[in-house]
Amino acid sequence: MHILLIEDDTKTGEYLKKGLGESGYKVDWTQHGADGLHLALENRYDLIVLDVMLPGIDGWQIIEVLRARQDVPVLFLTARDQLQDRIRGLEL
Repeated sequence: MHILLIEDDTKTGEYLKKGLGESGYKVDWTQHGADGLHLALENRYDLIVLDVMLPGIDGWQIIEVLRARQDVPVLFLTARDQLQDRIRGLEL
């Protein structure tokens, strides 16, 4: 399984990449939204783990572009806990 991890926090990104890798997953990790969008559009992933609050292009913008072009499963990784954020994630 090939996973794209888009997470700007270094500690969290390193932890997740290491753990997923040790579990047998191939993981590409980027800390920048624009780079993540480019990787997602240029490669085939089985899953994208996506932080919502990213510098530059945020997770919401990334998923809007992706949904117009492909239907890859996305797992949001975020500290946002408002109901409206949950609803928005489900709608996308």
